[in-house]
Parts: sequence; C-alpha cells; structure tokens
Amino acid sequence: MRVIAGLLGGRKLVAPRGMDTRPTSDRVREALFSALGDLRGALVLDLYAGTGALGIEALSRGAERATFVENARPALAALRENLTALALLPRARVVALPAARALAAMGAEERPFDLVFADPPYAALAELPPLLAALAGGALSPGARVVIEHASRDAAPAVTGLTARRSRAYGDTTVTVYDRGDAF
Repeated sequence: MRVIAGLLGGRKLVAPRGMDTRPTSDRVREALFSALGDLRGALVLDLYAGTGALGIEALSRGAERATFVENARPALAALRENLTALALLPRARVVALPAARALAAMGAEERPFDLVFADPPYAALAELPPLLAALAGGALSPGARVVIEHASRDAAPAVTGLTARRSRAYGDTTVTVYDRGDAF
C-alpha cells in the first residue's frame, strides 16, 4: 500500500496484520481522488480512518489539515506510524475514540469540513447516516463532499442533509459521493 500521488506519491504506508482493518485499495483511491479533483486548502475528516490512507492521500494532494478518527488499537498504531513517517503530524489531528463519541467530543471545528471520508466496517454501515446527518447540520462547508465506502451488495445509505451524486463499484467495494445539496 502506498500514497498514490501528490507531494508524497509513491511513499509506503503500513497496515496492521489481519483482516480487522480493511484499507482502501490503491486502485480505488486512485479513481476516487481523480474524481475529487483539486483539494488544495481543504479541511478533511477521515472517519473510521484505519491506516489513514484516505486522509493522508488528501494531505499529499494539498489538503490543509486532516482529522483522523479511529479507535482500534492496531489501526491507531499504524495510523500514527504513517503520519510520523510522512512528517504529517503538524497537519493532522488524531481522535482515538469511536466515531459517535469522537464527533461529540470534537465540538465545533475552527471552520467546517470540506471533505469527509467515511469507511466504516461494513457491518456498521447503519450507524453512519445519523452521524453524517449531524455533521451536515453545521460541521460541513457549503460545498462539502462526503465519501462513503460500503460493500457493493449494500445500497448507499440515505443521509438527511446530503444528496448522493454518484456511486461507482470496484468489485466488492462501492464508493458513493454525496454533497450538501446547496453547492449547486
């Protein structure tokens, strides 16, 4: 696993052993970030961050800062190792709590998030819509985009305050991109 492009393109990322963490594949990240376009200056939230591959890719491509939310110890160790090895700690915030508790504990950010990645364990997809609806209520910028990764066998979840704009399947994984609906 590696950073696909940007200032850190080609640098390796570590992942914990076993199947508990399911990092987004290089192929999926490459396609996703090509579709997302320019990220310069973006404030990013990486929920269920795992190794941090999505947030790190955004930082490599010019995002200003990223907040990583993860609570599994092996994934947290890999995330911290990746951020340290890539000298990204000054632009990163790690919140080591379950997603719902992390969002409640984070409170209001200095400015709203421009891009949110949510890659929950597939079995936890149902907990995501209320969390994202709460974010859409004020923690997202007007043009914010939310990217949800889910199993291809599952429909993209409906999220109050967000509009699904496109979905793309990559084998067993589907990526659905939402926006606040007020950006257009």
